[in-house]
Amino acid sequence: MKYHIAGRDVSRETYDDLMQFSELVAKWTPKINLIAPSTLPDLWNRHIVDSAQLYQYAPESFDHWVDIGSGGGFPGIVAAIYAKTMQPAATFTLIESDQRKATFLRSAARELDLNVEVRSERIEHAPPQGADVVSARALATLSTLLSMALRHMKTDGYALFHKGKSVADEIAKARQDWVFDLEQHPSFTDPDARLLVIQRISRVGA
Repeated sequence: MKYHIAGRDVSRETYDDLMQFSELVAKWTPKINLIAPSTLPDLWNRHIVDSAQLYQYAPESFDHWVDIGSGGGFPGIVAAIYAKTMQPAATFTLIESDQRKATFLRSAARELDLNVEVRSERIEHAPPQGADVVSARALATLSTLLSMALRHMKTDGYALFHKGKSVADEIAKARQDWVFDLEQHPSFTDPDARLLVIQRISRVGA
């Protein structure tokens, strides 16, 4: 049986893992505020589906995906759940400096049997990861994200970012300091949001 989530079919195993993960987030959030409590009633759409839609813009084949500022596992754990059946050999590294959230991420990865390593350190202090994919959601301005991505992704890698209604301004400001190839895609969950697919990042004048 197939389930349709964020524009694509997924297996029963993927759906069940996503449901289990949403239950874990709901269980842990009162203790360590993984997501805003006000969004708990709509956790599935606001966080699970919103994160899941990013996976379709990853390359068809990848070995290493790095999620920066992973927080409650969005989109890193969700992407790892998708890859469990679609790219089972791929490894995921989640970088999260908050020790309590890192503990949650490790627990979730273990319970869901995901190929995930969690690094509880600051993104700029983590050793360069050489990732095929770098992702982030609700973390920083685009200019800052580009700097972080450049540190951790391969030269031919992909950066996948969620951005809200200020996306046009952030892109314009980022282009003052950065050169990059950009694709924008509409969000399934927010008409004002965009999903950014970025490649070939370099500093202006580099």
